[in-house]
Amino acid sequence: MKFIADLHLHSKYSRATARDMEVETLAKWAQLKGIALLGTGDFTHPTYFAELKQKLEPEGNGLFVLKKNKKDVHFILSAEVNNIFHQGGRLRKIHTIIFAPSFEVVEKINRSLLSLGNLHSDGRPIFTFQVKELFKIVLDISEECLLVPAHAWTPWFSLFGANSGFDSIEECFEEESKHICSIETGLSSDPSMNWRLSKLDKITLISNSDAHSPSKIGREANVFDCELSYDEIIGAIKNKDRKKFLYTIEFFPEEGKYHFDGHRNCGVLLSPEETRKNKGICPVCKRKLTVGVMNRVDTLADRPPGFVPENAIPYKNLIPLMEIIAEALGQGPDTKGVRTTYEQMVQRFKSEFHILLDLELDEVSASFPPRIAEGIKRMREGKLSIVPGHDGIFGKIQIFGEEVEKEKAAGKEQMDLF
Repeated sequence: MKFIADLHLHSKYSRATARDMEVETLAKWAQLKGIALLGTGDFTHPTYFAELKQKLEPEGNGLFVLKKNKKDVHFILSAEVNNIFHQGGRLRKIHTIIFAPSFEVVEKINRSLLSLGNLHSDGRPIFTFQVKELFKIVLDISEECLLVPAHAWTPWFSLFGANSGFDSIEECFEEESKHICSIETGLSSDPSMNWRLSKLDKITLISNSDAHSPSKIGREANVFDCELSYDEIIGAIKNKDRKKFLYTIEFFPEEGKYHFDGHRNCGVLLSPEETRKNKGICPVCKRKLTVGVMNRVDTLADRPPGFVPENAIPYKNLIPLMEIIAEALGQGPDTKGVRTTYEQMVQRFKSEFHILLDLELDEVSASFPPRIAEGIKRMREGKLSIVPGHDGIFGKIQIFGEEVEKEKAAGKEQMDLF
């Protein structure tokens, strides 16, 4: 069975998340997007875990569905944990995703973690012990669990982050490195960037939205072709099974908030080469630059850009449909016109992912503005203009950049003549 899975997101109990980040709303958006499997997120939070037990029922295969309706959307128990600790003479901040096969296993994990930190304060709890100890705690409870370093390249809170991370899996996890079979690439990197590190050849690269609001689910995701069960999915990840794990769905990494280097307050955006010329110092404020993901990959890579390992799982870069509609119509993504068009398209053509990945574009242009079909075509071909994200600012993608400027200029000339 072929299906799309977004395995990492958050609940309303995590900081800076929408109030409607709860399983009912997530299931509705999953249907619109065409996602069959969602991570629950935040199972370590006592209130949210109580809600999960109240609202979800086990399917008997390690996955869960809503007790009321939405039987076609499944959930896998997941959480993200934040470890902040000193190791190797530096302060480290590492986020890890945990997957568990049952409520019973989660209850044991939560009991163990409760004495080590405050589970009530945030859906993503903070602990001050080394991250390798998290692996020991969880895997001692159940070897069926899977732990994955989250958004592995972002400057803060990640395995390879420039500000608080490590140069290798072994340096970070030491004797627990044997349990690292997968990492999450994050929005600011894609698989091709990770392929430049030979030491990651045996690692399975997964991609997820890390969504903080329901409409953002699926901005990155994974496509499987296997039985919809916990063991099959986790097994496909652990074994890097290319027959069962078909490809990942990716942001264009330039759109991620930490792709390039810079200082947002100073209006400075630099490529890795430009950063090296400036010796890592902001040319405006003369302070240390926020080093982005591309720079960090360049630093650790032992292969040139474009290298593809033999066992690589492929990927596809996509732009969310609402963003394509917004640019095609010349409106903001949150406007009523864009939302209405989005809803009409999804209702007519099954789901957002079906439209972006598989739909014949003639079908789009027959019922909707042809410019939307042209936008999807350019996205599929990668014919875009992108200003890279940096220092916490998302990158800006333009599909019709030059045409829009020409249209604006032509409109101004007509108004001047009038």
